[in-house]
Amino acid sequence: MSLVRRLLMVPVILLVIYTLTLTLAWAVPGSPMEHEGRRPPPEVQRALERQYNLDSFGSFYRSYLLNATGLAYLRDRWNGTLADEELRARDRGQAPPERPVFDLGPSLQYEDWRVNEILASSFPVSAAVGLTSIVIALAIGLSAGVIGAARPGSWADGLSLTVALAGISLPSFVIGAALLMLPGALGIPAVGGWGTLSGLLLPAFTLSLAPAAYIARLTRMGMLEAMDSDYVRTARAKGCSERRVLLGHALKNAFLPVLSYLGPASAMAMTGSFVVEKVFSVPGLGQHFVNAVLNKDLFLIIAVVMIYSTMLILLNLAVDALYRWADPRTA
Repeated sequence: MSLVRRLLMVPVILLVIYTLTLTLAWAVPGSPMEHEGRRPPPEVQRALERQYNLDSFGSFYRSYLLNATGLAYLRDRWNGTLADEELRARDRGQAPPERPVFDLGPSLQYEDWRVNEILASSFPVSAAVGLTSIVIALAIGLSAGVIGAARPGSWADGLSLTVALAGISLPSFVIGAALLMLPGALGIPAVGGWGTLSGLLLPAFTLSLAPAAYIARLTRMGMLEAMDSDYVRTARAKGCSERRVLLGHALKNAFLPVLSYLGPASAMAMTGSFVVEKVFSVPGLGQHFVNAVLNKDLFLIIAVVMIYSTMLILLNLAVDALYRWADPRTA
């Protein structure tokens, strides 16, 4: 399937994901109108449910879809509803109401907050941690894979495989908790909190270990296969240095499987790990998603899932395009 056809399939895939997410979230027991066990009077709860279309699955499905995709904004702009609202606000001496094109709705958990505002403040945080973790994972994984392939069976190769196995096996919350306790065990004053360098590097390093382990294994296997190829033997016969053979010839082709893995790994990292963000108190998407599920905040649940799904699909498409550019034989 060509990239253009796959790009045209993106709206259909996202619609299916939206339908499944809303269906599952709607089936969760409890009312989103309840907060910390406090239940409003029945008439107040019914009024709030009508206001947010929570009294009908079909009404909520249609209204959220129209608002989130911008179709409701275009409809109201076309039929003059928005212009009438702006005119009435000016007649009352008030500023015209601000209405985003892609309206993800209000948060049912955080009063006076819209989902657009929550995402605007939390997504850059998760993206910063995710991008940093991918850079660290590439640095660790490629280095370990090249060292292991250069000397197969050596202690360096065994060490890289051990590190890779530990990175895959150990849960992120165990690694995160250990990193939090390490300064105290060494007698070093704790330095952390979001906004500091350690506040970024510690969760990013924790998040990077699992992808670094996969990258190390993929690089090592690709390098070992490339080392037995004809073009590597030809490069050695021409007198190329071992460093140039490893980095200029073998690694170039061994990187292709790593490139395929970077799509889902980048999407997972950039949207933030819920566990890692919770352990390090990072104010990213993960914290808000966990709280949204606990409080059945439908608007926020769907928004976070759709952002993650969109990034996963688009990053996979971008990686496929890069893969075909790097290896035209796959086109």
